[in-house]
Amino acid sequence: MQQSGVPYFSQWETPGMTLPVLAEGSQALLSDPLWRHSGAATIEEYARWAVNICGMACLKMILAARGEIHPTLELARACTRYGGYVVNEIDASIKGLVYAPFVRFIADRFGLSAETMTGVETSAIPELLSKRRFFIASVNSGIRWPEREPPSKGGHLVLVTAASDETIRFHNPSGHDAASQADVTLPLAIFDRFYANRGISVDA
Repeated sequence: MQQSGVPYFSQWETPGMTLPVLAEGSQALLSDPLWRHSGAATIEEYARWAVNICGMACLKMILAARGEIHPTLELARACTRYGGYVVNEIDASIKGLVYAPFVRFIADRFGLSAETMTGVETSAIPELLSKRRFFIASVNSGIRWPEREPPSKGGHLVLVTAASDETIRFHNPSGHDAASQADVTLPLAIFDRFYANRGISVDA
């Protein structure tokens, strides 16, 4: 499967931060030297949000494919105003991405046509992508290690850019190395082990 030509962006400003984050949690991001590129006001804000913005990284890649570059934290703030993220100021937790408000947000702000989709079998993704340019798919974040068995499905978002009857290609915002980040290609059967049969189709 050929490369997508879609620019890749990690949910961390330094793409190599994945393994430190897995080892130390969001605290590891307090040492990301590129944090200012995120649009965060402080490094603490960046560290708090970056672990939650795989969806904004997917959106950033979609927008970059049409020549627009938007910092992920700026996208997250705007999406939050639509209800795409719910911030608990008491315990500082962040809930999201909430799909329906996100769909409204990208339609209003960027003119993107999108649809929340559930019950989408892995085998149906090739047909879906014949009608829509992108599919933001809910997968287990362990998809960066496809040889491992995930404990559950869903919880992380990747940007699917192509699929055939046998294989699927996607950008993973939290891949830990080049092979698990941009234009990752997997057999559909392996992708299915991680995929939660839901996501957001986007026509750019």
